Amino acid sequence: MIKGVNRQIIEISDLSSIYYERAWLVVRPEYAKVQQDALEKEAKSLMKDVSKPSCMGIKRSFGFWALRLGLSAALGAGASTLIHLLIL
Repeated sequence: MIKGVNRQIIEISDLSSIYYERAWLVVRPEYAKVQQDALEKEAKSLMKDVSKPSCMGIKRSFGFWALRLGLSAALGAGASTLIHLLIL
């Protein structure tokens, strides 16, 4: 349990992100006396740069996977043909 801690927190609830609902930013004590409008403006500009969580990878299209698997199959067939020709 923490006693005697006094912090100014800015809550941003309009993030316009499908991943995040709201953000809480803790203001450093030396900047607590700055105008509230300036703090909120800076906080909103920071939140515009927030991206999706890193664990959520990019969904690849069917064409990407088909090309990738096709190239893998072609390389495998070429390598096995080369090995077969070298043995005989």
